[in-house]
Amino acid sequence: MHPVKVFDNSGNLKKIITVKSLQKRSDQIIETPSIIRKAGRNIKNPDNKISTNNDNKPI
Repeated sequence: MHPVKVFDNSGNLKKIITVKSLQKRSDQIIETPSIIRKAGRNIKNPDNKISTNNDNKPI
């Protein structure tokens, strides 16, 4: 594993994430995988609106 350099939009170095902190984060994710799940995501099944005829009826 290597340290990660984080840059801002203008290309200036913002911070460096150390290998030790990356390993700590990796261990936390292995113990509790729910910390990577994003809250507030609504995944809905899209309505199928493709029709095979001109009546515009969903399949």
